[in-house]
Amino acid sequence: MKLDTLRPRSWRQFATFVVGGLISAAIDIGCMMLLLKSGVSALVAASLGFAAGLAVNYFYHAKVTFAATISTASVAKYLSIVGVNYLITIVMVSVAEGAFASPLSGKVASLPVVAIVGFFLSRHWAFR
Repeated sequence: MKLDTLRPRSWRQFATFVVGGLISAAIDIGCMMLLLKSGVSALVAASLGFAAGLAVNYFYHAKVTFAATISTASVAKYLSIVGVNYLITIVMVSVAEGAFASPLSGKVASLPVVAIVGFFLSRHWAFR
């Protein structure tokens, strides 16, 4: 671990990262709800909401969190990070479901893990 990851600037950047995640989640859920109220099927609404949130998340982190240049390479790296975080989430949900009969507890427990993993991979790889 680099020493600069422990400095106050890093904590501010992590807080900015988390705010971006919350904004993206609100857009994801908001779009889904609007589409559902418009009569769009649940799977289509969830997919379009997810895509909207994902796009906002990428652009927010590229420009606001990391002040990086938008590129095909950073998009590919970002999508790889999304894939890693998805796998982490699925594993934690499966473990919690098997151990505690509570998939929701696995989902909730995965949130800080994927935030930290996403931040460090984004900072040191995708948006470097």
